Amino acid sequence: MTDLREILSTPASLFLLGKDTTSTTNGWMQRVTERIDTLSNDEQGDQFGQVYLLLQKIGIAALDAFLQSNVTGPPLQWDSAESIFPPQLTNDPEKLRSIRQALIQDLSVDGEAVYQLIPNIELFCLAKCVLNHPAALAPENVPGYLNCRWAKVNVNFWHQKLLSENAASLQQIIYDDLDRVEQDLRNRSAEEDASRLVQQATIHTQHGFDQRARDVLQQATKITGLEFVLTGRLGKRTKFQENELSQLVVLAKSADDKHQGNTPVQTNNLEKTLGDMTVLASKPDEKSLNDDTLLESIAFSKPKADLLSANESNISPSLAALDPSDQPTLKPLDSIILLSHASSITNTSPTDGLTREVTLPYATRVLQGSSTNWQIYTQALLVRSRIEGYRSRTIERGVLQLQALVDQVIVETASKPSVTSSTTPSIQVQDDSGTSSFLSRPKPSESAPAEERLAYIHQLASPTRWELEAELASRWVSLGGLRTALEIYERLQMWAEVALCWAANDREDKASRILRQQLYTSAKAPEQSQRTRPTMDDDEVSVEDLTLERSPLPADAPRLFCILGDLEESPLMYEKAWEVSNRRYARAQRSLGKHYYSQGDLQKADDAYAKSLQVNALNHSTWFSLGCVRLQRESWAGAVDAFGRAIQIEDNDAESWSNMAAALIQLPAETRVNGADVNAEASTDDQAPLDDDDDDDDDGSHYPKADPQKHIRSAFIALKRAAALKRESHRIWQNLLNVAVKLSPPPYSDIVIAQTRLIDLRGALDGENCIDIDVMEGLLAHLITISPSQPSTTTATDNDNNEHDKKPSDADSSSSSSHAPRTGFTNMLLTLIHTKITPLITTSRRLHLLVAKLSLHLQRPAAALAAYEKAWRCTLNAPGWENDAGAEAEAQWRDVVEATLELVDAYESLGERGKEDSEGGGGGEVVEKGWRFKGRSAVRGVMGRGKEVWGGSEGFERLKGRLEDLKGV
Repeated sequence: MTDLREILSTPASLFLLGKDTTSTTNGWMQRVTERIDTLSNDEQGDQFGQVYLLLQKIGIAALDAFLQSNVTGPPLQWDSAESIFPPQLTNDPEKLRSIRQALIQDLSVDGEAVYQLIPNIELFCLAKCVLNHPAALAPENVPGYLNCRWAKVNVNFWHQKLLSENAASLQQIIYDDLDRVEQDLRNRSAEEDASRLVQQATIHTQHGFDQRARDVLQQATKITGLEFVLTGRLGKRTKFQENELSQLVVLAKSADDKHQGNTPVQTNNLEKTLGDMTVLASKPDEKSLNDDTLLESIAFSKPKADLLSANESNISPSLAALDPSDQPTLKPLDSIILLSHASSITNTSPTDGLTREVTLPYATRVLQGSSTNWQIYTQALLVRSRIEGYRSRTIERGVLQLQALVDQVIVETASKPSVTSSTTPSIQVQDDSGTSSFLSRPKPSESAPAEERLAYIHQLASPTRWELEAELASRWVSLGGLRTALEIYERLQMWAEVALCWAANDREDKASRILRQQLYTSAKAPEQSQRTRPTMDDDEVSVEDLTLERSPLPADAPRLFCILGDLEESPLMYEKAWEVSNRRYARAQRSLGKHYYSQGDLQKADDAYAKSLQVNALNHSTWFSLGCVRLQRESWAGAVDAFGRAIQIEDNDAESWSNMAAALIQLPAETRVNGADVNAEASTDDQAPLDDDDDDDDDGSHYPKADPQKHIRSAFIALKRAAALKRESHRIWQNLLNVAVKLSPPPYSDIVIAQTRLIDLRGALDGENCIDIDVMEGLLAHLITISPSQPSTTTATDNDNNEHDKKPSDADSSSSSSHAPRTGFTNMLLTLIHTKITPLITTSRRLHLLVAKLSLHLQRPAAALAAYEKAWRCTLNAPGWENDAGAEAEAQWRDVVEATLELVDAYESLGERGKEDSEGGGGGEVVEKGWRFKGRSAVRGVMGRGKEVWGGSEGFERLKGRLEDLKGV
């Protein structure tokens, strides 16, 4: 690791920092940039050699020193301010404090601010200025060009991590450089790509692109030769467990040196050998579980070889032979790959027990068998503590482990008292200052050198020390330790978190006071309210007196204004946040959009969300909200565009797919006249321009024909995707069913699948009401059309979804044997009706008639007649028709008459048919011998019950005439 102090003592560095000139506290980063411009000129730069090499040395060394002092440790043995600033600044504490505050302000991007008490901030600002300057990039034909570009990516990525939220403009810069890097990587050897690919995965995960992260990690896995699999092994988890159960475990093994070679991996000017498997002599403190029930680690059994070969044929022999309790130590980069996989799973899955059970084995595998790198082991402990913080049996160790890591980082990043400046932020910890550290400063033999800790820091992207403390405070909040959490937040001067903590405990007044004290001063006692650190019990100044806006405002003022707006439900605070951020703080407009939406002002909500997206066009939730607003405004084309953009960012969001389909279905049908789209709003095709030389009498036959079902088809595709992503949503399946029936020709198999899924989801609650009778009647009519009438056969299980597309001639030719098994649509529909619908039918006459028609088609007259009888009983037992003469009762009476006549016709046509025709009956047995008696009894019963109210009506006379016909038979 290069010593930054030696580099900064060179003449070129002294000129760059301006230590030989009089400096002021304002515009320090701008002046450094101007000196780089001067240094990069040919006349000035010749005396210092190649400028880009010098700038790279300064920038990389400054970034490493900053990360060492704030992320990894051990503490710096020198004062960064004295090495970078001129003596006239370092000798004046007030000037030094002012310039550091100015640097904090300069690092704000798109209204997002960095933490206000970052120690040694001048190191990061120096690295930021130098590595982002065009002069720091080597010419593209020089071998060092790729490393220069990566150095720029690194410093900008850490800038993104320092911000409270991701900034869209900074994200764009990072990914523009990544695109250039990926193009250059194609021409480099595979071994050099491994660490860079893992670093790309970390960047993707930070920005929420988890699928891209997994794709990159897969490439890195192939390069390093890592073999791993998440599988199950028999074992015991508790001390009193008698029977072994399957336990999740990650089996992993690094590539052998003889296969992979000792290829050095370049990481920040430090070479690590992949074949170097030296285990750490000392490692971070790992807390024991000490539970009275759970074992410290799962006790796995050793399965037999024949059992492995039978159940794990998809696992490589080298992994299957591993003992889960004694796996070999992984190489550093392979350990990072496993931790990155766990992060990608956590980001894309819900925070539930199943997700935690899946991710825990990855961290456990890295911790198992020790590690070859101090920082990797620390990161694995952190990942495990996060997962264990949600289980009652492991929550104690999770909190204690996190506290131990916080103590470790605080102690090892705190400067020694002898070199601590009086202007150092208050979070800097000393051994005798009464800080919240349970550990003493480690001895050199008990710690790891800075080179080892920084070797993979860009691949790990470990949290800073204040982020770790804030995470510990958040953990205490979840456990109910409000006082402890507030003490941590107050010491860190994270006033937004302090306010949110109070608000979560129904103390909005206290939260509002704390925020206003950061943004406003009192007109009555301005000198008293100028304090920048109010305490929890600071009630000396009333909220009404805090009316004068501070000047300058804190760097995180836009965020504070938005939180204050949330607490007071004041859109003026959102507007203020938008203004103080120079119209760059996207959250301010998002909050405004949410406020206007809750008030019912959809037009203002639309405008606010649109302004937010102009700043940050990669925010999925904002696109989704904008789409919902436009759906309510009936701006269908705009809603399609909004949900389409949301899907481009996160294509596994089922709600976005479903809502886009709802908007597509409302677009007017596509119509074209001589190639011109009449419905311009709904058109999405990129048509070629019209030829001006076309004849006037052109009939337009050469133009593409209009597709009136284009939007319906697109909506259907979107709903299929939504249903695949969210199979438990009955609303999505219902929408899929409704859209599918509008297509011509309908996708019959998909309709059957949707109706089947609806019954599975809602059948137990809604019964027969979850069945779309109109759709089922249409499906049955299609079945009767495409397939000949034939006896029922054994239901086949092999589904061919294209069966419904067969022509009638194909169906005839395929049914030469009357007992051929049915497949595809026919089998799916028969299974649906027989196994799903029939058990649900209770009071629906139409559903019974549906079963009757199907039975007739299948030449099952006895089953058909039984269905007709059930349909008649359902109608007959409906209340109200025999005691009331109103309009509703009259309609019911007509239904009873129709059902009775229908039943009598069924008796007459089916009663004398032989069962042997379709159901294998023997001896010439008929379906119903006494069909005449049953028919007369049914008619007499209905006439007797309806004579008092409906005697003499048209329906009564029809029944009377049908009874006479039966008597004459």
